[in-house]
Amino acid sequence: MEKHHKFSIWYVLLGIWAVLILNNIIAGQIGPKQIPYSEFLSQLHDDKIKEIAIGKDTITGKMVGKDGAEVNFTTVRVTPDLAKDLEGHKIEFRGEVESTFLRSLFSWMVPIFLFMGVWYFMMKRMGPGAGVMNFGANKAKIYAEEEIPTRFEDVAGVDEAKAELEEIVQFLKTPERFTRLGGRMPKGVLLVGPPGTGKTLLSRAVAGEAGVPFFSISGSEFVELFVGMGAARVRDLFKQAKEKAPCIVFIDELDALGKVRGVGNLGGHDEREQTLQQLLVEMDGFDPRVGVIIMAATNRPEILDPALLRAGRFDRQVLLDKPDLNGRLAILKVHARRISLADDVNLKVLAQRTPGLSGADLENILNEGALLAARADRNEVTMADLEEAVDRIMGGLEKKNRVINEQEKQRVAFHETGHALVAAFTPLTDKVHKISIIPRGIAALGYTEQRPTEDRYLMSQSELEGRVDVLLGGRVAERLHFGEVSTGAANDLQRATDMVRAMLTQYGMGQTLGAVTYNRRNQPVFLPQDSLLAPPAQEYSEATAAALDKELRQYMDGREKRVQELLQEHTDLLQAVAERLLKDEVLAGADFMAMVNKDSAGAQKAAAAGHHRTSHKKKEE
Repeated sequence: MEKHHKFSIWYVLLGIWAVLILNNIIAGQIGPKQIPYSEFLSQLHDDKIKEIAIGKDTITGKMVGKDGAEVNFTTVRVTPDLAKDLEGHKIEFRGEVESTFLRSLFSWMVPIFLFMGVWYFMMKRMGPGAGVMNFGANKAKIYAEEEIPTRFEDVAGVDEAKAELEEIVQFLKTPERFTRLGGRMPKGVLLVGPPGTGKTLLSRAVAGEAGVPFFSISGSEFVELFVGMGAARVRDLFKQAKEKAPCIVFIDELDALGKVRGVGNLGGHDEREQTLQQLLVEMDGFDPRVGVIIMAATNRPEILDPALLRAGRFDRQVLLDKPDLNGRLAILKVHARRISLADDVNLKVLAQRTPGLSGADLENILNEGALLAARADRNEVTMADLEEAVDRIMGGLEKKNRVINEQEKQRVAFHETGHALVAAFTPLTDKVHKISIIPRGIAALGYTEQRPTEDRYLMSQSELEGRVDVLLGGRVAERLHFGEVSTGAANDLQRATDMVRAMLTQYGMGQTLGAVTYNRRNQPVFLPQDSLLAPPAQEYSEATAAALDKELRQYMDGREKRVQELLQEHTDLLQAVAERLLKDEVLAGADFMAMVNKDSAGAQKAAAAGHHRTSHKKKEE
């Protein structure tokens, strides 16, 4: 059996020590003869010195030996005055140079050891097999079959995607079932969707279900400073995958590697493009019957190179969208397995409160609830903990210690009451779940939370107008009570303006453009976009822009007038709800609707009584 010896630094030290000893031995045998200084003076007096070379501390030269032959010699110099005195007393004397062996040794050994230490530290940081000659080795994390505990039952809310990927599992388990008819499985499967929807988790579940090795690597790990290293890593990755087939190769954040070529390249060698080209070549070259499935995930499919998405490469795309109500409930049930929940916890209500959140957000809510319960030394997570966790994630951290003067607090109370009342009296709007004037997050001094009764994928013009009215409600309520508006409505005004502008330019709901739509710039599909950083390109004339601005102004003025009329009809209710908010700081949706229904019942009763008095008066006449 072949034995492998580990490298040790002691071998180097032993070798250096042996070289030094050998050097001293050789120097002593073949070097010049060392003589005392007194002998040198005696030979000098006898005219036996042929030639000398005088140094700072030593004298070297040639002299006549006893047999008449010339002999090389060296001696250490002694002070001339001292030498005369010693010679006068017939004393044999010699000079000695102070030994500097250790000083000389450390003068060049310390830098060598320092260099070797730095080199050893760098090699340790780079990991095994990542030496100077191994830059081209891929950095994929390889998980064996038994190291992947994830299964399809651990993934919820993406039933359609799981059904698509079950074919991949069956192919890895029984490939002959598909190849007997001459068919082949897709070489690549691309998982697309917003962040946090479970793309990486689902790919691990596929590997876990199939019981095959799993290669996991990020797209950014291919691209390096040195040209050609990324392409070498792609080759090495596919080589290892073929050796371990059947297996799954998962490339996370594919957009870091697979962007459209030729965009933003200033010339010269583009390392990213070379890496992408190598990936395209490898995906074309390997035999699908080998059993290597390439899976990748991205939330920017619109910027991927078309050659990467063509048939024969990533020829199957699976969408993982944000979960609906049933999906959110299933996700909460999966993550609730490891958490001790109290009897009052209703996961369905929690799912109804969290529209638009991803699976990662829902897991974070349960985790935050568990942390809040642990902070309060409770043994179980209550519904109140989960409600507070939702508020923390969606609204930000509660700022109980933020000092707000009484006038600003009143303004915030009327502002939030205005939002809530407009939502309560406007058809086709979401129900009010909670009103709060406790500051949260960075700039929110209060908030009105609305909870939809069901998931919506389309919105009519009336529903959009209702949302605009709710946004304008806070601003109008401030003006009605205080006679002026404040900067607190800036965000509401911006969102309302953006919504109306989209109605006029994109949804065909205006009079200026009619059924024509503009603003067709390529925009992110799954990621939020910032209109300030990427303003839409204007594709219409200045005259059309002026007409659009005029219509936008008229539209906003009309919606604001409608909201003002609505709040003027319920001035007493506006005052009552605001005073209740100032007292309690938080008003639940049920309590708010009770006040609204009581006011509406009173108004109807007063209207009926007025109608009765009018009818009675007419009879008397």
